[in-house]
Amino acid sequence: MLTLKERDFEGFFQAPFHAYGDDSLFVSAFKPDLKRFLDEKKNPLFQNFGTHTYFTAYRKGKPVGRLTAHIHQASNRRYGWNRSYFGYFDCANDPYAARELLGAAEDWGRKQGCDEIWGNFNLTAMQQIGVMTGGFEGAPYTDMVYNPPHIPKLLEQNGYKATFPMTTWDIDLSQLDPETILKDDHRKLFSDPDFSWSTLNKKEFPKQIRDCCSILNDGFDQNPMFVPVSEEEFLFQAKDMMLIIDERLSSIVSYRGEAVGILICIPDLNPLLKDTRSQISMSTPLHFLKHRMNRKRAVMIFKSVRRAMHNRGLAATMLYKNTIALKEAGYTSVGGTWIWDENPSSLKGMIRLGAKPLNRLHLFNKSLRHA
Repeated sequence: MLTLKERDFEGFFQAPFHAYGDDSLFVSAFKPDLKRFLDEKKNPLFQNFGTHTYFTAYRKGKPVGRLTAHIHQASNRRYGWNRSYFGYFDCANDPYAARELLGAAEDWGRKQGCDEIWGNFNLTAMQQIGVMTGGFEGAPYTDMVYNPPHIPKLLEQNGYKATFPMTTWDIDLSQLDPETILKDDHRKLFSDPDFSWSTLNKKEFPKQIRDCCSILNDGFDQNPMFVPVSEEEFLFQAKDMMLIIDERLSSIVSYRGEAVGILICIPDLNPLLKDTRSQISMSTPLHFLKHRMNRKRAVMIFKSVRRAMHNRGLAATMLYKNTIALKEAGYTSVGGTWIWDENPSSLKGMIRLGAKPLNRLHLFNKSLRHA
């Protein structure tokens, strides 16, 4: 017998472990982070821009599936949509459990007056998105989704259609010569006194993180699905970042003293989360120290340049600085988060870096009008 529970956080957190087993490449979000993301009293997204709920499916007393159902009102207003979303969809290869979970999200969306549903969004387009549809053998980096092959099949069985194809990327740093990133015009920027480069650091972090938010909003403004992120949201998502970043890796470019470009790169936390099952315990500090001593993988979370500074080679200079720092620090690979198939400039940039496709992703959608 299968039952659904609403807003049952403990079961929601445990469901993927029961659904996928210990051998899966799935890595859960850190439990305290997941809890605060879903807390509408703490998450600015739900305080100011949306509403949500979440469901957990139980079979024989064990959680075997989960998902969120939510609305991003700011996104609907910006693009003229009337969408609800599902996210964190993880489920055993159990068609009935999937049907009940997806049906609950669809019913919830209809009650909110929505006419379609899209996912995965965990929880916005600037966080983890998509359902993995290929490259299942590739271990994801931090900020990347992972699911086994039966998940897209379960969605299709329930009337969902795949759209918005994306790819995540893997770069072998041993095969990358940073000098190949730069063109002659880019090199001239390093001798231009109007430009300077720096990295994230603890002393200036409060100002730098606000610069990150501003540059992200400006540089990404024309990107599909993008909705400007408030400083409150950005700071909420970046909480405790200084505890885990490697200060050498991120790159900031300034023009006449004002930050105009940001590349955020952090160590891949997935090995640490895998070892600790994404929870705090007595052994967590030891695992953390082990991770800091042995980290070899990093991930580029995003890079953005103010639109007034586009086409001047600033993104290339930040990548150059970043790859040199990664190699000097002993990292052997770096991951790149999703790029849409219809973004040729970013795809060409990945090819120039020698990046190889890691995971294939799609969004899945369904009409709620005639169901």
